[in-house]
Amino acid sequence: MNRIPEPELMDEAEQARAYSEADFAEPHDRFVNLCEEFVGPGGLAGTILDLGCGPADVTVRLARRFPRAIIHGVDGADAMLAHGHARVQREGLGHRIELTRALLPHDAPPLLQYDAVVSNSLLHHLHDADVLWEAVGRWAKPGAPVFVMDLRRPATVEDARRLVTVNAAAEPEVLQRDFFNSLCAAFAADEVRAQLRRAGLALEVLEVGDRHLVARGHR
Repeated sequence: MNRIPEPELMDEAEQARAYSEADFAEPHDRFVNLCEEFVGPGGLAGTILDLGCGPADVTVRLARRFPRAIIHGVDGADAMLAHGHARVQREGLGHRIELTRALLPHDAPPLLQYDAVVSNSLLHHLHDADVLWEAVGRWAKPGAPVFVMDLRRPATVEDARRLVTVNAAAEPEVLQRDFFNSLCAAFAADEVRAQLRRAGLALEVLEVGDRHLVARGHR
């Protein structure tokens, strides 16, 4: 099916609350596990940029897994960041996680360059995918690890509905609706490879599980 873009920002209070309270342990732990597998012994270290951090669930999981990392999470949605700030404080990680409102491509993160750049589930929200890859090229130091995970678009609308039933049947209606819309807005692996060629980024793209893809490599 053709891609159907969705709104770039998730800034409704109901959405933000639902995402903050939802149990995303399985996909978010997969993100962290696959990232650790990629970066290898020693894990992520230095100051890491997390693009599209949302309510900071992945950000917190990364901080727990990689104790030598300082993480700057950026997001364009104030409602999501409010939940993220609360989560960081609950976890006692305020000394290692800094969350900032930044809407790509207009705003910048706190530092000019980072020791690694990661992103989970931001790409499918962007109307112009090149915005993400330009940000990676701008803010990742030369040679820095880059790890991006996102949904991949199913072949048909019926496949998208099946994935919602299999993976989100017990979730609130707002999450089921957004999951379906996000699947329809996601990119296929070959489309991401074309985006990376345009951006001059030598990242490999892998299909993971029944609904995700990973772009990984070094700047």
